[in-house]
Amino acid sequence: MGDTVKYETDGRIATLTLDRPDRYNAIDDDMPADLRAAVERADTDPEVHVIVLTGAGEAFCSGYDLEHYAEQPRPTTGSQEMPWDPMQDYRMMKSNTENFMSLWHSHTPVLAKVDGPAVAGGSDIALCADLILMAEDAPIGYPPARVWGCPTTMMWVYRLGPAGAKRMLFTGDLVEGTEAAEMGLVWEAVPAEELDERANELAARIAGVPTNQLMMQKRVINQAYENMGLETTQMFATLFDGITRHTPEGVAFKERCEEVGFKQAVAERDRGELF
Repeated sequence: MGDTVKYETDGRIATLTLDRPDRYNAIDDDMPADLRAAVERADTDPEVHVIVLTGAGEAFCSGYDLEHYAEQPRPTTGSQEMPWDPMQDYRMMKSNTENFMSLWHSHTPVLAKVDGPAVAGGSDIALCADLILMAEDAPIGYPPARVWGCPTTMMWVYRLGPAGAKRMLFTGDLVEGTEAAEMGLVWEAVPAEELDERANELAARIAGVPTNQLMMQKRVINQAYENMGLETTQMFATLFDGITRHTPEGVAFKERCEEVGFKQAVAERDRGELF
């Protein structure tokens, strides 16, 4: 297990903490595999009944680290020289998607505790959890839907239905925890100062159930979504994510990031000023 995810246990509860607080827990080359290793460690521990996933510092996860992926000149991870090889990109991003989906596929229930931004790829991670608790003022959304991204797990449609998913992905808007709970995107939103207590309470309640019971309930519920074509949906979403980074607009956005820095380029994109 690497350095980007911290692993702790307390009785029947394993806590996994995304641990790049200086970068708002942004996803780097190591974090997806580190997350999967931590999930598998908890999943194979017979003493662990529930996993709590959270982020260190002020964010849950701010998405992929654009200082690395967007500001660095091509070729770099996720941005090939043109013409590009879609299968090379798919192989890389599918690996990350499967690592995030280890949360979904684990036999152990996963409770995400979101006390700060869960944005872009960070929302992909959060939405793979079984239950999500959010601080009322914590934002969640997928701004790269405007340019340079397609959520590879595509859990938006399975949590919100087609209309709700379209509302979020046609706009790339962020919503706060209160609205996310009202939409049905997350299980519950509570005041930030009450989030730890509520997460501990729910995790403890789940931890009182035998692991075989928890495993059966999770597997049969997840199977309903898998029967609806979850894997096929993710295959297309992951392919489309690679395409978004190599369209004329995606290339122009990348060049703008290199020119002025990703923060300014993202602000321009999200204001609708680039295209």
